[in-house]
Amino acid sequence: MTYVVTDACIKCKYTDCVEVCPVDCFYEGENMLVIHPDECIDCGVCEPECPIDAIKPDTEPGLEKWLEVNTEYASKWPNLTAKKDPMPEADSFDGVENKFEKYFSTEPGPGD
Repeated sequence: MTYVVTDACIKCKYTDCVEVCPVDCFYEGENMLVIHPDECIDCGVCEPECPIDAIKPDTEPGLEKWLEVNTEYASKWPNLTAKKDPMPEADSFDGVENKFEKYFSTEPGPGD
């Protein structure tokens, strides 16, 4: 099992999860984070830290797409190990559904 970042993170990018990760397995895209599944130790400390419930165990049904997204972009985006401010529009995008199709960016974020 590993944890994955899902659709809820897009355009919000809260980084409370990054701050508690003991193995620094978060990677930063332009408008979301992902978890590297081969680096995640399945400790679960990140999941309750996410204020928008964007982190889920990959054992939950229907998360195959998110495991693929996290795997692909964790190898392309820079590592993020420190907490940053969320995106300016985070509050207005909290709870918006189907963000991947409308807003997902393949561009990397700045990382550390």
